Amino acid sequence: MSTEDLPAPRSLAEALRARDDASLAALLRRRPDLITPVPTDLTQLATRAGTRASVVRALERLDRFALQTAEALAVAGDPATYDELLGLMAGDTADEAVVHALPGAVAALREQALVWGADDRLRLVRTARELLAPSPQHPSPTGLGPSVQEATAGMSPGRIQEIVSTAGLPSTHDSVSAVAALTALFTDRRKMRALLAKAPADSLEVLDRLVWGPPYGQVTADPAARLRWLLDRGLLLPTAPGTVVLPREVALHLRAGRAHRTPEPVPPPVEPAATHRPQVVDATAAGQAYTALATVEELLKDWDEGGPAVLRAGGLSVRDLKRTAVALDVSEPAAAFWVELAYAAGLLASDGEADERYAATPAYDEWRERPAAERWARLAEAWLAATRTSGLVGGRDGKDRTLSALGPGLDRSAAPEVRHRVLTLLAALPEGGAPDAEAVLGRLRWERPLRGPQGTQGEDDLRSRLARWTLTEAELLGVTGRGALSAHGRALLGAPTAHRPAPSGAPDAPEGPAGAGDKLPVHHRPAAAPAPLSPPEQAVATAAAARLLAPLLPEPLDHVLLQADLTAVAPGPLRRPLADVLGVLADVESKGGATVYRFTPASVRRSLDAGRTASDLHAFLAEHSRTPVPQPLTYLIDDVARRHGHLRVGAASAYVRCDDDALLNEILADKRAAALRLRRLAPTVLAAQTDPATLLDGLRAMGYAPAAESAEGDVLIARAHAHRTPPRTAPEPVPDGPPVPDATLLAAAIRAIRAGDLASTTPRKPTDTAPLAPGELPRTSSAETLATMQAAVLTGESLWIGYVNAEGSASQRVIAPVRVEGGFVTAYDHTADEVRTYPLHRITGVAELADD
Repeated sequence: MSTEDLPAPRSLAEALRARDDASLAALLRRRPDLITPVPTDLTQLATRAGTRASVVRALERLDRFALQTAEALAVAGDPATYDELLGLMAGDTADEAVVHALPGAVAALREQALVWGADDRLRLVRTARELLAPSPQHPSPTGLGPSVQEATAGMSPGRIQEIVSTAGLPSTHDSVSAVAALTALFTDRRKMRALLAKAPADSLEVLDRLVWGPPYGQVTADPAARLRWLLDRGLLLPTAPGTVVLPREVALHLRAGRAHRTPEPVPPPVEPAATHRPQVVDATAAGQAYTALATVEELLKDWDEGGPAVLRAGGLSVRDLKRTAVALDVSEPAAAFWVELAYAAGLLASDGEADERYAATPAYDEWRERPAAERWARLAEAWLAATRTSGLVGGRDGKDRTLSALGPGLDRSAAPEVRHRVLTLLAALPEGGAPDAEAVLGRLRWERPLRGPQGTQGEDDLRSRLARWTLTEAELLGVTGRGALSAHGRALLGAPTAHRPAPSGAPDAPEGPAGAGDKLPVHHRPAAAPAPLSPPEQAVATAAAARLLAPLLPEPLDHVLLQADLTAVAPGPLRRPLADVLGVLADVESKGGATVYRFTPASVRRSLDAGRTASDLHAFLAEHSRTPVPQPLTYLIDDVARRHGHLRVGAASAYVRCDDDALLNEILADKRAAALRLRRLAPTVLAAQTDPATLLDGLRAMGYAPAAESAEGDVLIARAHAHRTPPRTAPEPVPDGPPVPDATLLAAAIRAIRAGDLASTTPRKPTDTAPLAPGELPRTSSAETLATMQAAVLTGESLWIGYVNAEGSASQRVIAPVRVEGGFVTAYDHTADEVRTYPLHRITGVAELADD
């Protein structure tokens, strides 16, 4: 039977029943909330597809042209013909772009079960019509007002007849025919032109102000002549005292039939604003990737012995974020990004102690030992999937509380989707192409224009902010370079690393409507955005990105260049043992392509405190310097080492001892020692009324090099003790609604829905009892159930049963009994497409199926 021979569907359920499995799978993939849980049959699926929450979610995921098409259907007749819809979208001039794109938009609405019916009877689902149709409380995005019939619903019959007469129409016997005659006048182009040709110029100015909306205006109790002329002919209709409205039919005539001022059938293009050589882009991105690794390491090294305290409400305090920004030499928003990135990658967490603080996790130590490219890939993968949004830090939540880094309230479920979409748009450009940010934002607004129940949207809406943050963060992380997507960034998305230009033209779509019933023909539509990769696919893509990045990162060096001004220059990244030792022995003076370290008495003393001797330091520098060790540096180390430990500080409250009593006399005479409140206990011992740590710091500030000692008199080695949290897992992203089902789940769900629909719609033989309501289970006695089952075993016939499982869930099934014994029936279950055994006492009743 051809599609033309199929009867027109009378409901959405019937329209869904006419679809094939591929079409149902497309629906459930686009609207995964419909199978959470799996509906029992197609009637329940249709009911769920018409609920307000599900329809709102579906409308929010329409592109601008598909949404404009739905808005046009909401102001059209119910049902509407395709030609009527085409007139509303393309207008009297039949815009070619709209004519070309409209079949695809209708097909997209059909696919998502927002529109059903053949092209001669298109119906928008009732909930979508309620959401999109014009009303005084929720104006339509089209700017249209109510129809003549709706606007005159409360008007007196006499007043309606007066309007009809003044408009030049013959009077009628009732209000219904009068309203119909007025509607016919307003929808007749020729008669409307003739009527408006007689209108005063200032009356036409009033219509011009209302034509594109809002369609409502205010009038006084005694309207001016220009308004009276319009009111007398129904071109303006009163809706409330002092308020008038431009009827929809009049507005459409003035608009040349268009429902929208500017239909947007084609997405705005995203084109390169600048083009760089791909090698330059990759090198720039790789340099930034190396900087990203160094920044994260510096952050966690700074928190190695225990980071900032956790606020009572969770997160970092504003003061600690500022300190972190100063330590990393970045802005506070950038510091928040790096902190959140380390947290998302599982490298940072709270330690869970009574005095809770942030610290590195054990995973950080494992991460540091990985090759640089693999470390970057882990950060990039975590960023791509994270729902925590550092750009919100410093803003306010719904309760007017400040949002803090690492605190609650930063999850935005749309963030991964927006990041993926922004990078996908960059990947669609030729290699080295960097787009303008506004072009990217314009494309995203076209793809998702509806931001709320009434379609409210502003320049600063969440998706636009997420897109701006994505462009900034991708550059910081080294996914992009100079605004263009790098080769390893493409690999991270699973996109080909070599650009293949798209064909210059897309295949032409049919000129007019195609298909019948609710079959879904393929029409020209903008290419759908590729879905984010599954976890296994993402793991493969991440590994590929690491392989591409690895050759671009500088190799770690095992040497530095010592200079006579007590500095060392590292011309590139250093190997970890060298970097760790040099980080204690010297202070970092400047960063960049080359890192400059400066040796100071304090830094040398710090290294001696960590247990190294002067000979160890001389040997270390001689081994790792490509230049001779400068004499000033040798003198500095020897001088600090000679004085290091000459003074000994221990715990009484605190004491200082020294074999040189002249040195102790010098300290006592120094005015700077007054705060330490020292007094002599013996020629070689001074006592202090401060703790040992304060005493050590005070003497060091005075220029001495004291060493701490234990109760046994041994020198204490002041090595840093790394503080780690217990094992922690990275935070789970907050999903944006139900996940998109995979092919296996879709196949199982469709099979279950089809089987349940078969059980609920299979014809039954008539019985003496009253007919069952739809969905009601059959009811028979135990004896009748048993006798019918045994007879069906002999005849091989199928039966319709009601069944209640152990959890109390009721369902309808179609079975073919094979064996009945021991209180159980073994049967082939058409619903499940397998052989099952059912306890007879759980079967509510049984009925025979009709012969046909």
